[in-house]
Amino acid sequence: MLAMRIAELIRRLPDVNLIDVVDTEADALRRMAATSPDVVVLDLHLRVGTGFGVLRALGRASGPRPKIIVLTGFDLPEYRREAEAFGVEAYLNKSRDYHRLPRLLSSFVSARPHS
Repeated sequence: MLAMRIAELIRRLPDVNLIDVVDTEADALRRMAATSPDVVVLDLHLRVGTGFGVLRALGRASGPRPKIIVLTGFDLPEYRREAEAFGVEAYLNKSRDYHRLPRLLSSFVSARPHS
C-alpha cells in the first residue's frame, strides 16, 4: 500500500520518471541492471531479501552507481550507520521523513548534468 502511495507521489513530480516498483532483492538488482536508474528509493525490508543485500551487490558492481535514498520503517541507529557506510545519499524514516522525498528527488534532478 505504501509503495503504491510513493509511486503515485513520484509520478506527480516534474522531470522524474518512475521506472518500476519491485519488492524483492533479485528483482531490484535485475531492474537496476536493465535500466541504469539515476536514483533508487530503497526499503530495507523486502518481501524476499533485504535492502542491505541490494546495497552490498551495488558495492560490488562496476560502472556508475545510482544515488540511493533509503526509505524505511527501521530507523535504528545501527541500520542508519550501516546504510551510510554503503554511501547512501539519504536515510529517511517512512513515517517521519516521508514528506522530504519529493524535494530530495527534485534536487537530484536539478543537480543532474543536462545533455
